[in-house]
Amino acid sequence: MTLARPASSAPSRRRFRYLSVRARRGLVLPALLLLLWELSAHLGWVDRRFLPPLEQVAATALHELRDGDLLLHLSASLSRNLTGFAIGSAAGVVFGAWLGLSRTARELINPTFNALKQIAVLAWIPLISIWFGFAEIAKVTFIALAAFVPVALNTFEGMGSAPPQILEVARSLCLSRSQTLRRVYLPAAVPSILTGIHLGLIYAWLATVAAEYFMTVGPGLGGMIIAGRERFDMDLVMLGVVILGAVGYGLNRLAQWAEEYLLRWRDG
Repeated sequence: MTLARPASSAPSRRRFRYLSVRARRGLVLPALLLLLWELSAHLGWVDRRFLPPLEQVAATALHELRDGDLLLHLSASLSRNLTGFAIGSAAGVVFGAWLGLSRTARELINPTFNALKQIAVLAWIPLISIWFGFAEIAKVTFIALAAFVPVALNTFEGMGSAPPQILEVARSLCLSRSQTLRRVYLPAAVPSILTGIHLGLIYAWLATVAAEYFMTVGPGLGGMIIAGRERFDMDLVMLGVVILGAVGYGLNRLAQWAEEYLLRWRDG
């Protein structure tokens, strides 16, 4: 007698195969770009002083790892990135929820906020540099500002997506404001909030690169790239670029996985 397999195993296998195929397809373009990079360096299509071959960049990476400089720069960038992201996203959720729940706040603050959000984030660097200097607090402030805007906007939109019928039921049941917030507004806003946090994490990493590039005091991947540029050490510059892209991709995938995991109840 054979035992029947669980009914859920077949969809799980199909989803795994789909994700595997999608992952392999996603690797095609990076592999082609790396191949083009290697051929360009070895066949003389590009001056090796400007585009060193991959093995030369790998040797520089190994040297930086042995000296401990690479881990120092990477840990500094991740630390300030996550700190700024945590501060900006927390403030964005609170601010967005306040705008979404308070009509007075929307009338008084929302027009000004809509005007300020049109300013490019990089335009705030001179002001932040004057107010906070070039120390760590300036970089964290800039990163927090970059994360704040998308989180606040998506939280505000999410709070406005609460179904009117459910709000009417909550009023008929005489639920308090805190109960209505927990049982009606937040469940309706969670998808938008998670989307905003996902975007905030991406913007925070881009802001980390910009902050380290324009505020070069202290360790960080941006500072490492600038040091390589000043010494015309293109191995170090390309290493920094590759690491920035890899970490950014990893953070994006991590945020995407967390968002899908936390919203899995919608598919149930």
